[in-house]
Amino acid sequence: MADSNPAQAETRRALVVEALGKRVALPSGELTILQDVGFAIGHGDTVAIVGASGSGKSTLLSLLAGLDTPSTGTVVLDGAPISTLDEDGRAKVRGEKVGFVFQSFQLLPSLTALENVMLPLELRGDRDVEGPARDVLARVGLGERLGHYPRQLSGGEQQRVALARAFVTRPSLLFADEPTGNLDTATGQSIIELLFALNADAGTTLVLVTHDDHLAQRCTRRLRIDSGRLVADEAMPA
Repeated sequence: MADSNPAQAETRRALVVEALGKRVALPSGELTILQDVGFAIGHGDTVAIVGASGSGKSTLLSLLAGLDTPSTGTVVLDGAPISTLDEDGRAKVRGEKVGFVFQSFQLLPSLTALENVMLPLELRGDRDVEGPARDVLARVGLGERLGHYPRQLSGGEQQRVALARAFVTRPSLLFADEPTGNLDTATGQSIIELLFALNADAGTTLVLVTHDDHLAQRCTRRLRIDSGRLVADEAMPA
């Protein structure tokens, strides 16, 4: 049954996407990256976005998280219409509601593990930043590595720091772009287990882009993108 009040329906969902499109101008002409993508994601859902390289997955994730703006359509993130906000407005929403995990970790090399995890709390203006950062680093198994810099950590350890940084703000939505893409199979599997354990503890809505079938199968839902279009929206077997 359709919701009688669309505005109320949007506030009850973690993410609402309507007629989303992205085009970019090239010397050879206009390139369409995404076209007429629409779906809604409920609070607490775990969703994998899958598709071939170049299909538009990462562009879609950037639009959902407010890192980029669409050419057409709308994105409402936890009740905030981020597709219509300016950069300052989108940054405010991201700081309050969103966590990120990237394939390349994106840690600041001049900061220790502890300082990297404290940073989003500092940017948000929290008064207590060190306590929560220490707690979440201990949760990901790095309680003894607080003073280490990224160059002193393995790839798996760097991704654990990145997970800690993403969850320390207790975001309502977590976006992950190929979070196991730079890791070997065994390390990637341990990161998958940790990601889903942290997500279950926090009750966060998780949206991730992945080529990893094992990771996609851990999600409750799979969105398949092909040539910039949403071609499948499947519930995953329990």
